[in-house]
Amino acid sequence: MSEWKFAQREESEHLCQLHFFCVTKKSGEHDVEFKITVKEYLTPPDPMMRFLAESEKQTNQSVTPFTPVGWGRTLLDALSQCIRSIERFPYQGPI
Repeated sequence: MSEWKFAQREESEHLCQLHFFCVTKKSGEHDVEFKITVKEYLTPPDPMMRFLAESEKQTNQSVTPFTPVGWGRTLLDALSQCIRSIERFPYQGPI
């Protein structure tokens, strides 16, 4: 067990460790970089979803803005879902 997990004193604190990733999506002639933060919860809101991945950019801005996210039991599950969400809609924001 990693040392950081001993810092949480109460389950309600929802202590988490952050992991950072970047992925590039083609938007017309431009490449758009999406930064993804994955939170690894010690005591997640749902025990089956220990990892939450969230993009810092939205997609589908001109219709209904959508923030790509992904939940999972593993870091890979959450990160993969978030990347699939990024690919789901076009990026229509500033380049």
